[in-house]
This record gives sequence, structure tokens and C-alpha cells, in this order.
Amino acid sequence: MEKTPPPDTREATDSEAIAESATEPERFSLIFDRHWDAIHRYVVRRLGPEVAEDVSAETFVVAFRARARYDLTRPDARPWLFGIATNLIGEHRRVERRRQSALARADAEWMTLPFDESSDARVTAQRLGPRIASALTRLSAAERDLLLLIAWADLTYDEAAQALELPLGTVRSRLHRVRGKLRRAFGGTDPSRLQEEFA
Repeated sequence: MEKTPPPDTREATDSEAIAESATEPERFSLIFDRHWDAIHRYVVRRLGPEVAEDVSAETFVVAFRARARYDLTRPDARPWLFGIATNLIGEHRRVERRRQSALARADAEWMTLPFDESSDARVTAQRLGPRIASALTRLSAAERDLLLLIAWADLTYDEAAQALELPLGTVRSRLHRVRGKLRRAFGGTDPSRLQEEFA
């Protein structure tokens, strides 16, 4: 008597779900469910809550429409989605610049995003927030995109390279230049602390 193999209970990778969505479009909802929160948080930080819902939703609409072109050798769709979100954010650059300028002028009450840190860390972040925002406004759009994908979206260098469609070497050298600019803007302070202070 032949034994029936046990059902496959392994959850599909992003690339598998995207491939399956070619014939079963509802399978793309797995991508949405897995990555909405991270994309939305990133867009809120870049553009503010006013437009984040629309831009985040548009990210998934664009991704759904472009799913046939997704590189199925990449099991994780996060870099691809962050790349789409970054491109859409580029269309909202004026809003972003106004927001960062306002943050640079704001006092300690500028931060509206929740903190998980202790109250001491929160006070430090609130005090440094305007300086960080001011430093961000002095970066080029390409530099800012790279830095914030790494600092706010927690992408690795390789994932950021995928998201921005850049060679890994370009990402490394550009990030090195950005850190130098931030180090100068902060009087020699290590810019790698940016993520902790502005998280």
C-alpha cells in the first residue's frame, strides 16, 4: 500500500507567491500581507503620514502590475518593493523637502513617530532630530535614498543595491561619501548612529 506524502506546509517564498499570482492573482495578497507594514513605515518617515497611505498602496499596485517582470531568482521581494516605493517617493520630492525643512527648524516636539527607546534616548533623538533633518536636506536625492533605505528600511548593502538597481560597489562608495558628509555635519560624530538617533 502506497503512502500518501504529507502535505507541503512550508510557506511560499515571495518569488513563489509572485510566480503563482500569474495564474492566481489573489496569491499576490501574500506579498501585501508580508510587507505592507514595513513599506508603510518607510513611506511615513520619508513623506509624512498625510500621503503615506496612498503612496504605500500605490507601491503594491505598481508591484502587482509589474509582477511578470519580477526576477524569480530572488526569493525576498523586499528590495524590489522598497525600490518601487523609493521611485514613487521621488515623485513626491517637493513634499519631502518641505517636511525636512520644517523638521530642521522644529523644536524638541517635532517627532511624532512612536519610540521604543528609553526616555533618555528619546530626549537625545528629539534634540538631534532637527540637526539630522538639516543634514539630510544637504544630501542629493540619490544619497538620501540610499542612506534611508539602509537606516530606516533596514536593508543590507546588497538589498539596497537591488532596490536602487545599482552595482554593489557603487552603493558602498556612495554610502562612504554620505557618511563622510554626515560626519562633517556632526562635527566628527559617527554617522552610523543616525539609525539609533532618528529611528
